[in-house]
Amino acid sequence: MSAAVVAQPEGLAIIAITMAQLLVRDIESDVVRELKLRAARHGRSAEEEHRQILRRALRSNGVGQTLKEQLMAMPAVGEDRDFERARDRGRPVEL
Repeated sequence: MSAAVVAQPEGLAIIAITMAQLLVRDIESDVVRELKLRAARHGRSAEEEHRQILRRALRSNGVGQTLKEQLMAMPAVGEDRDFERARDRGRPVEL
């Protein structure tokens, strides 16, 4: 890892770090197993899979798709009547 001071606006130092390393300790073995399986499914190493997961999680600004966006992305299949509820005929009530 290398670091260099890039700029000092208003007394603050901005440090550029290139190719840092990250060590994750005390992680559950089942999580490691799932990471390795996921990496194998994607055809990459566990280390690369870990990098991709971190990139996606941190670069998405924490905002996923809204419910509206998810619904709009669904394919248009079937007819509206396919999704209608059966008419509620109620039930007898004793007062």
